[in-house]
Amino acid sequence: MASETPSSTALSTTTAPSLVAAPSSKTLPPSPPAPSPPTASPSGFNYPFAAAPDIIRSNQKDAFYQGVLLEQLSTILRKVYGARILHKYSLETKTFTDLLYYSLTTLRNARTLGEEYCDILHVESSTSKLPALRCRLGFILTTILVPYFITKSLPRFRSRLRQKLQSSLSAQQLDLKPSTYAVRVKTYLLENLDALTSSENLLAVHLGLFYFTGAYYHLSKRIWGLRYIFTKRLLPHEQRVGYEVLGLLLLAQLVTQGYFHVSSTFSRSSAATPEEGSVNPPTNGPAGGIATNPDTHASDTGRDGPKYDLEDEKVMRFMSGDSGRKCTLCLESMKDPTATGCGHVFCWGCISEWCRSKPECPLCRQSALVQHLLPLRC
Repeated sequence: MASETPSSTALSTTTAPSLVAAPSSKTLPPSPPAPSPPTASPSGFNYPFAAAPDIIRSNQKDAFYQGVLLEQLSTILRKVYGARILHKYSLETKTFTDLLYYSLTTLRNARTLGEEYCDILHVESSTSKLPALRCRLGFILTTILVPYFITKSLPRFRSRLRQKLQSSLSAQQLDLKPSTYAVRVKTYLLENLDALTSSENLLAVHLGLFYFTGAYYHLSKRIWGLRYIFTKRLLPHEQRVGYEVLGLLLLAQLVTQGYFHVSSTFSRSSAATPEEGSVNPPTNGPAGGIATNPDTHASDTGRDGPKYDLEDEKVMRFMSGDSGRKCTLCLESMKDPTATGCGHVFCWGCISEWCRSKPECPLCRQSALVQHLLPLRC
C-alpha cells in the first residue's frame, strides 16, 4: 500500500494540469491572433516613376513589334494587291498598323509588349490612377492620326505659301520704292520655309526636356498628362540613372545650330542689296549628270511636285522608249528618276520608300540602301 501512493500521487500531479489547461469553448472567448510585424500595405505603397532608360527601352520594343506587324501586313497586301498598291498606300498601311497595335493594347487599358518587358505602366500624372478612356483615346489619336494628316497636308501647305511669297517678292521688285525690311523678311521665310514649318526643332527641344526630367518621352503624353510608373518595388541596386548628359549635349547642339544660323543670316542680309536679296531658284548641279547627294535631291522632291517628270518627252531624252521611261513600281512615267547601285531606274519616291522598308532592289534583289541611291539630273 505504501508503494502505490507515489504512483497515484504522480498521476494526480501529471493529469491535473491538463485538466486545468483545457478550457471550455463555451466559457472562454478565442484568443486574439498574434500581431504581425509592421509592413507597408499594397494600398499605401507609392510606386516610383519610371526612369528614362526603361521608358526608352519600352518604346524601342514597341517600335520593333510594330515593325514586325507592318512587315506581315505589307506582305499580305503585296501578295493580294501587288507592289504598286502597297507603295501607293505605304503611309496609310503604317498608320493602320500603329492604330491596330495600340487599339489592341492601350485602348483596352492593357500594357503594350514593351511596357510589359520593362514592368512599367501608364498613369495620369495628376491623379496617379489608371488613365481614363478619353486620355487613352486622345493619346492614340494625337500620336498616330495627327502626324499622318500633317504629313499629308504639309507639302501642299508649303507649296501654297511658297507661291504667295514668290508672288509678293515679284510685286515688290516691280515697285519703285520697295521696303528693304519686308523684302529681307520674305526672302528669309522663302529660303528657310522647310525648316520653319518642320517639327524637328520642336521635337528636339521636347526630347531634351525628357532627358533632363525623364517624364514624357512623347509630346502627346505631355499633352494628356500620361506618365510611367514601375509596377514593382525597386531594390537599391536596381535604381536607374538618368540621361542628363544627353540633354546637355542636345542643348549644346541646338544652341550651336541656332548661333550659326543667325550669324549666317545676318551676314547675308548685311552684304546683300535689295536687288541681290531676290530669291533665285537653286541650281541642280551639272547638266546631264548624277547627283551624288540624295538628301539634297530628296529635299527638292515633293515640295512643288516632281522636278523632272519623264511624261514630258523633252526631259531626259537619253532615256528612250516607253518602257524605259516608266517606273516598274508605280507603272507610270518616272518622276525624278533615281538609279540603284545595280543600274535599275525608278521614281525617287517609289525607290526611296521601297528601300526604307526593304533595302534591296525590287527587280534583282541586290542590296540597295537609301544613301546609295543615285538621283539622275539633266
